[in-house]
Order: sequence, then C-alpha cells, then structure tokens
Amino acid sequence: MHRPILAALLATAATACTSVPSTAVGSDPMGIRPMTTAPILTSPEAVDTLTFAQPQVARVVHVALDLALDFDGKAIGGTAGLVLNARDDADEIVLDSNGLVIEQVTDGAGNPLDFVIGDAVEGKGAPLTISIGAARQVEITYKAAPDAAALQWLTPEQTSGGEHPFLFSQGQAILNRTWIPTQDSPGIRQTWQARITAPKPLDVVMSGVRQGEPENLGNGRRAFTFVMDKPVPPYLIAIAAGDIDFAATGPRTGVWAEPSVLPRAAREVGDTEAMVEAAEALYGDYRWGRYDMIVLPPAFPYGGMENPVMTFLTPTFIAGDRSNNGLVAHELAHSWSGNLVTNAVWGDSWLNEGVTTYFENRIVEEVYGEQRAAQEAALMFANIEETLAEVGMDAPGTALSTEGGYELGSAIAYDKGAFFLMTVESIVGRERFDAWLRQWFDNHAFQPATSEMFHADMLENLVASDAEREALMLREWIFEPGLPSNVKRPDPAAFAEVDAAVTSYAYNDVIPAGWSGWTAAEQMRFLHGIEGARSAAQLAALDDALGLSQTGNNEIRFLWLELALDNRFEPAVPQAEEFLARVGRAKFVRPLFETLWNEGDWGRPIASRIYDRTRASYHSVTRAGVDRVLAAGE
Repeated sequence: MHRPILAALLATAATACTSVPSTAVGSDPMGIRPMTTAPILTSPEAVDTLTFAQPQVARVVHVALDLALDFDGKAIGGTAGLVLNARDDADEIVLDSNGLVIEQVTDGAGNPLDFVIGDAVEGKGAPLTISIGAARQVEITYKAAPDAAALQWLTPEQTSGGEHPFLFSQGQAILNRTWIPTQDSPGIRQTWQARITAPKPLDVVMSGVRQGEPENLGNGRRAFTFVMDKPVPPYLIAIAAGDIDFAATGPRTGVWAEPSVLPRAAREVGDTEAMVEAAEALYGDYRWGRYDMIVLPPAFPYGGMENPVMTFLTPTFIAGDRSNNGLVAHELAHSWSGNLVTNAVWGDSWLNEGVTTYFENRIVEEVYGEQRAAQEAALMFANIEETLAEVGMDAPGTALSTEGGYELGSAIAYDKGAFFLMTVESIVGRERFDAWLRQWFDNHAFQPATSEMFHADMLENLVASDAEREALMLREWIFEPGLPSNVKRPDPAAFAEVDAAVTSYAYNDVIPAGWSGWTAAEQMRFLHGIEGARSAAQLAALDDALGLSQTGNNEIRFLWLELALDNRFEPAVPQAEEFLARVGRAKFVRPLFETLWNEGDWGRPIASRIYDRTRASYHSVTRAGVDRVLAAGE
C-alpha cells in the first residue's frame, strides 16, 4: 500500500453511527473532511439478505484503496485499508467477497490478523471473516480475479481508437465485491479514497474527486488519486481507464470520452449545465461539487450509471440531436434520489429508480418543454400497461416494494414508481408535492431508506386529511401489485397524431408522410404501435420510406430490428448482426436475441451464430441476461 495514504487512513477515525458505539473523530492529512458515518437501519424490512455483513456488530466506514491496473493480466491488485466501527465486544468483522484472492490481512500497526473465507453462495459470493480483536483499522492485500464480474477489460480492437486497452467497472447491484473487499450493501454507506496506478498514456477516472495531476512514477506508469468524502453505498465506487480526453460543458460539468468520440459526446451533452440548474431549482442544491460524465465504449451494459461526480454513459444514446438526453437527466437526478437517499435493500429499488424517473421527467419539462415531457411520460405508461398485460395485474413482482430486485425490467421500479409520484402530485398539487419531496431529500441526505419510511413520511409531512389519504391510495401503490385505480393517465393528446398514423398504417398500409418532422418519442411510439404480421414487401417499403435501417438513433434502430426480426425479414439479419457485434447495452442486446430465439427453426441458428461471435465482447451483466434467454428455450 502507498504509505502516505495508509498513514492518512490510520490517522482517521470514524464518527458514531446509530447502532455501533462511536470512536474518536479525526481529520485526514490529505485534506479530506472529517469522516461522517451514516446510520444503519435495523428494522426488519431494512435487513439486506444479499450481504454477509453484520453491520450492527462491526461495519466499514471508510475504504482506502491502493491498486495497480494490469491490462496484460486483466487483473487489479494491491491493498484495501478499512476503518471500522464496532461494538466494544466485537472480535470479528464480516465482509463480502466474490472471487477475491486474499494474500494477507493486518491491523493498523502491521500485525497479522487471522481471516477465513467461508462457503460460497450462488450469486452472492462468500463471507470474508477477519478476527479483529481490538483493531479498528485493517489492511487487506489481495487480487481480483481476471474474470471479476464488475470489471470489463477491453482490447484495443474493442475501442473507438483501436490503439489502447480500456477498463471500466459496473458495481450495481452486488458486483463490487468481485474487486473490493468491503461490506457490499446499499445500506452500509462508506467514505473512500483511492490511489490507482496505470500504464501511460492511459487516464484513470473514478466516482470520486481527483486530487491534483497524476504522479509520474518513472517506470512507464502514473498514479492517480481520488477522494469521496461523503458516505456512499459501495456499489457507487467505480473506475474507468483508457485513452480518454476531457471537454468542459459548463463551469461545473464536463465529459470524458475517447478522442474520436469526444466532439460528438460533448455536443450531445451540451445541455447538462442547464439540467443541473433546473434540478437545483426543483429540489435543492447539487451537493457533490462537479458533475462530470464519461462516455464509455459500446460494451457498457447499461444506458447510464449514476456514479457520483462521474456518470457512466453508453455511446448508444448519442443521436446527434439530443433526443435521448432524458438519459442524462435521469443519471443527474440520481444525485438526489439514489445517491443522496438510497434504498437500504434492493427490494426497494423503486426508491432509487422510480423517484429518479419522476425527477428526470421534471428536468426534461424544464429544459425541453411540456410536450416532450408528456410524450416521454406516455411512453413510460405504455411500458407499464404492456408489462402488466404480460404478467398479470396480480403478479407479486408488480408491487413497488418487493422481496427481491426489479425483475420485470424498467416498467415497475422505474415507470410505475414515476407514475405513483405523478399521481400524488396531481392530487395534492405541484407546489405542496415539491416542498415535500425536497424535505425528504434534505432530511434523509446521505442515508439509507425503506419503503416503509417513505410511506410514513408521506403520511406525516404531506397528507393533509383523512379524505386525502384515502384519495392517494399510498399503501396500494407501494405495497400491492398492479396499477391502482387513481393513476393519473397520460394525456391522449400527447400522441394523438401518431396514434392515428399507427391505425392508418395498420389498416391501410399508409406510411406517415410527416415522419421526418416527428420527435424521436413520436417515432418510437409509431414503431412500438405496429402489431401483427408484416410481409417482407411491407417491411421493405417501410424501411425505404423512413430510412429505419440507416438511422443514427439507436433507440429507433433497435425498435426497427425488433419489428423486422419478429417478422423474419431476411434483410434485417445482417443489420442485426452488425448491431449486436457493435453494441453491448443489455436493453438492446437481450431483447433482440430473445426475438430471434422465439422464432424457432428460423431464428435460433441465427441467434446461436451471432452469440458465438459476440458473447465474449459483452459485460457479465449482458451475458447473464442472454444466457438466461437461450437456456430457457432449450
């Protein structure tokens, strides 16, 4: 471990938490604020079954990483120094580990500590139990496995520039335990710092504030130092390294990307500063300092990931006209809902995603206008209705608060969560609702939360009368399946012209003449509305007229390919093969393979051929989704 960082770490002690007696408060010679410790929730619904940790006995409050990136070996190794808060009678701490190779564990004075890695549990990893005695700082020397699920190592050929390798991480939900030994639970918030060494000329970014310029080590490597002085859930510790440059988009916003991608990326996110200002006007100060982004190579499995001070973005959102910038609004909104106030357990993911999706729509309304916000909300509602029609109104997974994560895609945790808040706003009025949501963020800042807490806060601080409580149907929305009867449905006028065009095309094959003047949301609505079988001639005519196979908007291209493959349109097969070889975003990849797989003797050989070629290029998140699809049909 880099000794200056270790010395700084061991000079620092944590403040009290609600369930563990406090230790002395210290400040860090590196300039970090005195560390603060977020509470641990102890109610039954706040117990995280996806962690081995026992935070009421002993918990991690600060992590200090000193790691080297080995691109040849596809490995990260070094040390993790942990500051602990523990009961006086605690003699061990339990951490989460998944595939980590632990070489040694010592206390703050360098004395060896006994440790044991327990039996592995499928999908969860194994407990790392350390005998701490009186020690309240430990140092773990370890390596992450080359196949660590959180990490994706890209060859130069998988990047835009083609000259240098690339690395990025994806920690949500419980993947960071594959490269960091800590208590990997959203309810156990931790401050952290890191020193990362990487070969020249690669740059390293993390979800913490970079401290000065990189240090030249004189051996072809440089060291980068980062600090996150606010307690965050550990899934938000993230890293990326590659040949990347930076462009400012405002006084506190900017974007990193590969040099060949950066000009397009910077233009696409050019409204980010205005979005931050709109978000602050709605729900209070942005509390993280800078808001920067990195546009990653196409293998990134999600649209975006809300890592603090460094949002990770897929390049597939770049359309050239900022039509997919709801993604940026969404990840920014997480700076309040998700990062500032976090679900304590993954069964309450809607507290992160549903609240954020509502907030996203409000930002879009402020920056891009009411029409775009209304259309994007209508697309969400269609997603809810489609999912409920597929799984049934009584399916347990359609409640916002569930026993697990969000297994039904975005329709419930994201979209139903957003429509819950839209409905509440429509009943109590926007002014009252906004005041309530702002106080929720303020009063629970940097803390975990549960659905029960959210519900209780609404009853105490928002609901004005028994009649209003009955009208709101809060418990039905949060804890019961389906869609409550009081839902505020989107205005049909938002897509009146498009819906008429869908009907005209369905019955008369009339291709919309106004397509080129439609918004991206309108184009998506049209394509999504096409049902039933389409002949090859019909699909060819549609593509010729609308240029679907040539569009630069990946959301539109995906819907076109899904429609075409569902109708066994042969000219779309090479288009899909190119798309699936280029894009790793799970939202696109899994449904296209599923569409092919569902086409039986025609589609399955195509799916198998493409997947044999592309599987190795996908992140573990994307691979897992496609593996399930293909296994289910065997």
